[in-house]
Amino acid sequence: MRYAKLSERKMFYLREFDTKQVTKWLSHVIVKPRLAVVIGRHTGLYPKMYEENAATTILINRYRDFADVRTQILDFLPESVYYDQSVYSEDGKVLREEIAFDLDPENLNCPIHGSLENKMRKGQGLSFCKLELDMLKEETFRLYERLLETFSKISVVYSGRGYHLHVADRDSFFWTYKARRKFAQLLKKQGHPIDDWVTAGRLRMIRLPFSLHGMVSRIVLPLELRELDTFDPIRDERCIPNFLRPTSSFPS
Repeated sequence: MRYAKLSERKMFYLREFDTKQVTKWLSHVIVKPRLAVVIGRHTGLYPKMYEENAATTILINRYRDFADVRTQILDFLPESVYYDQSVYSEDGKVLREEIAFDLDPENLNCPIHGSLENKMRKGQGLSFCKLELDMLKEETFRLYERLLETFSKISVVYSGRGYHLHVADRDSFFWTYKARRKFAQLLKKQGHPIDDWVTAGRLRMIRLPFSLHGMVSRIVLPLELRELDTFDPIRDERCIPNFLRPTSSFPS
């Protein structure tokens, strides 16, 4: 796992970004959501013309379809692509919002590398190891089972560095901020290591399935729960872009 070069991002979005799959996946969540890109905040890799905006979040509000989105992404060549979990009225008021749960390495205390604070002191804040990936998988199973006590429609997505659980129960879209925050705090008290600020809705952007996570060169991949046990993000070809495969060749 490594940073994706600008040329590699370009090749991915030209040849591999599956807009039909994106449209299909989003159809059970939010149809035609607001989108956003981050060009080079963490990797430091960005087109020179966007140097001033490389670390900012750039919104993509206007597009006809995801083929049009692809064109805009090819202009920015971002390290990350997100979608907005909220549906808005014409005057910008939030009408409803998807509930999602985010599990990343920084939510764990690694037996080898310690807590996020320990990593930050060593300049390794966003790094992670194979053991942490395995631990995250177990935590995802635990959280999924717990969520089944409250919800019935739950999707699992490998996010590149961890896992996202998306809820598609109709009633859940109308939970208030207070209700989401209370539920997230309850899960934390029960020992589930989630980013509670994501669940509460303070950040309404979440990584777009089938996009490229440019910090680790992995495709954001929806999974069936039955696949999770044997899923290996280091070797599973479904999440490995062509530019990392031995047969891949194109100019750098």
